[in-house]
Amino acid sequence: MLKLGPEREAPGDSNMTTSTLSRFHRWREEYQKKLVSADAAVDHIKSGDRIYIQSNAACPIPLVEALTRRAPELKNVEIFHILTMGPAKYTSPEYADSFKVHALFIGQNVREAVNEGRGDYTPLFLSEIPGMFESGKLPLDVAFIQVSPPDEHGYMSYGVSVDCTIAARKKARLVIAEVNRQMPRTLGRSFVHADRIDYIVETDRPIPEHCPKPLDDVSMAIGRNVATLVEDGATLQLGIGSIPDAVLQNLMDKKELGIHTEMFSDGVVDLVEAGVITCTRKTVLPGKIAVSFVMGSRKLYDFVDNNPLIEFQTTDFINDPFIISQNYKMTAINSALQVDLSGQVCSDSVGIKLYSGFGGQVDFIRGAARSKGGKPIIAIPSTARDGEVSRIVTHLSKGSGVVTSRGDVHYIVTEYGIANLHGKNLKDRAASLISIAHPKFREQLQKECDSVPWL
Repeated sequence: MLKLGPEREAPGDSNMTTSTLSRFHRWREEYQKKLVSADAAVDHIKSGDRIYIQSNAACPIPLVEALTRRAPELKNVEIFHILTMGPAKYTSPEYADSFKVHALFIGQNVREAVNEGRGDYTPLFLSEIPGMFESGKLPLDVAFIQVSPPDEHGYMSYGVSVDCTIAARKKARLVIAEVNRQMPRTLGRSFVHADRIDYIVETDRPIPEHCPKPLDDVSMAIGRNVATLVEDGATLQLGIGSIPDAVLQNLMDKKELGIHTEMFSDGVVDLVEAGVITCTRKTVLPGKIAVSFVMGSRKLYDFVDNNPLIEFQTTDFINDPFIISQNYKMTAINSALQVDLSGQVCSDSVGIKLYSGFGGQVDFIRGAARSKGGKPIIAIPSTARDGEVSRIVTHLSKGSGVVTSRGDVHYIVTEYGIANLHGKNLKDRAASLISIAHPKFREQLQKECDSVPWL
């Protein structure tokens, strides 16, 4: 039987003392005492502190901006996070003595700092990050979080981004929360009581949106090819971007699909409303869309608000390959930057330039591979730089990192077709991949392949 852990830290927890229960019962009074401005809240940060910032669209931007304003007073403050939306001015060169970013996933707002040496990147599977906080291998002093307003019992929701936040909040000695009136109240393992917060900054601001863009012909062709691999009753994992959006648009004729994914965007809402996604044939959390964070438009945020269909959980649960594998027909759809002719997948760097991170790709590729009827899929455009370079290459660019190994890879999909590499020898893999490369690069790839004896 799966053990999900506590849904929330409730007054009835056995480890609570009588005095703790009393504090819970008078939470409104205590809440008012904790109200401060963002600048007053970050006054409690000291030089040398290690700060966790909540992820994605739940990044508490007012707290981050207030911290940056304190730069002249601070030295060697380390900032940990996965992807965050919004500005990251603390990465600017003029603040190098005050702040150093430790990216567990590299977003556009910190990419330059990491590549110029003003920040670090720690490659980790997303399933492992909460455990790194809990074990103290990544020690934290402070957690910056963003939550919904408290309900009548004093419980606030982590909103659109649960992922690694619970572990970080529990291990931090100081927790500062932005309580945003516009943060959705999401359900599942998504609650923290006001008693667990040290300082509260109230705001009323829109959640940052990531709105879908019009899909190009290449993305739609990839989406159609991937859709042929999706069976009725499958449980899906998808990310964000044009290819996942294109896949979702091509699933309208499917039946009884489920979702178990680290994140989803607007396209899932359309399939739920069309009756395609029902989650009735899921094995893990049947009847529920299981997710750790969402990122999209206001339509998406309104959809997840107080919606019992959506079960938010932490990434050590959602991304656990053992749990993923228990879903029937688990179909994992991920993207990449390059694939070499042996099947090695590069997803976090372009040569020596660091670009993103491991995220949940390997977690889900391995989980889907071990699922009954499961399908691990890497979907990529055949070219990059407006068609100037092939993404299918004989050898990965010098300095590129392998995220998904040739032993883990199964399906590679481009706009030109599908290559199933699993169980194939290296020569057959190369032939399959060349057949789905862009036609103008196939001859060159074949010549390069012929010069490598084992291909």
